[in-house]
Formats: sequence, structure tokens, C-alpha cells
Amino acid sequence: MTAAGLRDAGRGETTAAPANAAEILARARALAPVLRERGDEIERARRLPPDVVESLRATGVFRMGFARDWGGPELSSIEQTEVIEALSYGDPAAGWCAMIGSDTGLYASFLDRDVAKQMFPTLDLVTAGLLFPSGRAQLVPGGFRLTGHWQFGSGVTHADWVISGAFRYRDGVPEPGPPGIPHGSILLMVPRSDVEVIDTWYTTGLAGSGSCDYTITDVFVPGERAFTFADIRGGPHALAQPEVHMRNMPGVALGTARAALDHARETAIAAGRLDDYRTQVTLADCEADFAATRHGVYGALRRQQEVLVTGATLDDLTALERAALPLSRRHAFRTARSIVTRLYDLLQTSAIYRPSPLDRWLRDTTTMCQHIVAQDRILQTAGAHLLGGRPSFPLALGITPPQR
Repeated sequence: MTAAGLRDAGRGETTAAPANAAEILARARALAPVLRERGDEIERARRLPPDVVESLRATGVFRMGFARDWGGPELSSIEQTEVIEALSYGDPAAGWCAMIGSDTGLYASFLDRDVAKQMFPTLDLVTAGLLFPSGRAQLVPGGFRLTGHWQFGSGVTHADWVISGAFRYRDGVPEPGPPGIPHGSILLMVPRSDVEVIDTWYTTGLAGSGSCDYTITDVFVPGERAFTFADIRGGPHALAQPEVHMRNMPGVALGTARAALDHARETAIAAGRLDDYRTQVTLADCEADFAATRHGVYGALRRQQEVLVTGATLDDLTALERAALPLSRRHAFRTARSIVTRLYDLLQTSAIYRPSPLDRWLRDTTTMCQHIVAQDRILQTAGAHLLGGRPSFPLALGITPPQR
């Protein structure tokens, strides 16, 4: 499907591709009620139905990371997070897939321009896959032979391209990485047609994300489709930084928490609980946590943006400013789960039945908190950075090892 032929919200209408952040955000907000209505269906399918994927494509969410000199809208990380937040307000699984799939334009900054232009002839293509090295990339003339088994391929059921992390081998022998890293790794991109999806995604929550396992078996990957986050092609800019793909993730948690808060308040009003002390205190307490958490996410992103738009890099942030980025992400996920849990308790037995969206939001926030960005490893990483120690997950801070 061409950019000019996008279908609007699955209704068969064609519209021009959105040109800027305001248009994309408006379309995302308009789609959110449709996603809410389709939530049970999405969960039962354990993946996004094709027409929902096309509705997301029509919002422009998958193109929002492409630069203006590509003809893309080049949304800032702040604007991207707002879009993901709006879609997740409708359905967390759809928001999660939109967040993952929108990385296509971000990955383009790590590829040679001519190569990326060939790979992405339109700006609305979806990329999915697991970045952590789980496969084996054997160096061969012209590129690599890739084989492996990966988990958590969110959106792989509807992806156009699949990106996978793999350890490098030469003549069957592991290749060393940068200094201090005994085994080097690399990211490789292959067409979805070269991937076998394994239907493993039976899970507590985010069922509709279709985050299945997948395998790639002895597929040749040209060297120009392989990259590392340490090697930015064409020079760094605000969206060409090693951790850029993590920045809009809190939008899923924030959108889900906001949806739960609005639902609980509306339910309480309908039930005539306006003067119920417990309801008043619980809602206000959750709103306070939400406001502080959302401010923390967007405050950290704003400061990052202020520095990067000047042509500086993440190294120009103070240690506190740099640590605030992964810490605010983790806090957003943990706080969203806490808010949904408290509201679930507040509404008591009315929340336990599957027609209640709180039941799904409880399971969705529980599942999304198992992602590495919501784990204690992030605390260690940020704390080590503040103390001048060794972070266990430096990429969360945008730190990549020096290359040989």
C-alpha cells in the first residue's frame, strides 16, 4: 500500500498521509474509541487483526520516526510518546504494537541512506523483532548467514521487516566484540517472508500484541542490512541516538493508566459514589501518582530534546539528566500497574468479570512490567551511572561500547 492510498480506520476510505505531529496525534485519538471497542476481539485473536493494522497504518504512527529529508514527519520523541499514549488509551496491545512498529524510521538512521531507501520504499512499513542477541550470524562473503530462535517478537505477525540480534562468528569461531566484550554481536534485518513465526504467545496480558517466538534458518543477510547502535550513519541528530527506540515506550503505560482512571471515575459517578470517602481518596491518590509520573517522563524527554536539538549528544547531559530517562520509563510502567491494581480493588467485584476493561488492563500492566525497561536492572544501571560505576544495561542510557 502506498502512502497516498492509506485506508482510514478500516472503513475503506482513502486519505492522504499525515504530514505532521498534530495530524498523526489527531488520527490516533480518533482511532482510540474504535480500538477500545475491538479490545476483546484483539485479545481473543492474540494478535492484531489485519484491518486494525491498516487502521494504525492510516494514523501515520509507523512513519513518525522518519526524518523530514526522507519526506517523513520526523516527530520528536515527546510527540511520538504522545501518539503511543493516545493509541494505548484505546487498547494497550495495539499501542504496544504501534510503539514497536514505529521504530522503522529510527533504524533507518543506522543504515546507509541508499540501502534504507531500497528497503523502505514507503514510510509506513512495520519492523518487529528482538534486539538482544539470540541468534548466530556467520560471516560470509558479502554479509552473514543468520540462524536463530528469538522470543517476544511483538508485531511479528503483521511485520514487513524483522530485526534480530545475533552473535558474530567467523569460520565457526566467535568474533570478539569491542574492548571488554568477549563475544561481538550485531543487528540484522530480514524480510518477514524469511521468518517462521511460532505460535507461543499464550500469556497473562498484552495477548493481542502477537509477541510470538520466531525462527530464522540459514538466511543470507547482505552486510549493508546489518548494523550496531554505536554506528550512526550520516551523523547524530535528535532521533539518531543509541537508545532512541526506548523513548516512546512509556506512552503505553501512561495511556493505559489514563484509561483506567477515566473508567473508574465514570463508573463511580454512575454508581452514585460521589460522596464515598474511599472512592474520593483512592481516585485522588491515583491521579496524583499519574500526574507526577507523566510529568517525570515528559520532563526527562524535554530536557533531552533541548540538548540534542543543538547538535549535542547524550554525553552532554548531566549524570542526573541522563539517568532520569530510563528511571522515568521504569517508573511509568510500575506506577501504571499500581494505579490499575488500586482501581481494580476499588471497584471490587464489578472489576473481576472479563467484560470489564479493568480485568484486561490489570493483566496487561502486569505483563508489560516484565519487560527489561521496568525491571530492577534499570535501577542498577542508573545508580551505577550516578556513582561512576559499571551499568549492567548501558544501552538504556544510550551508552555503547567503544568500537575496535
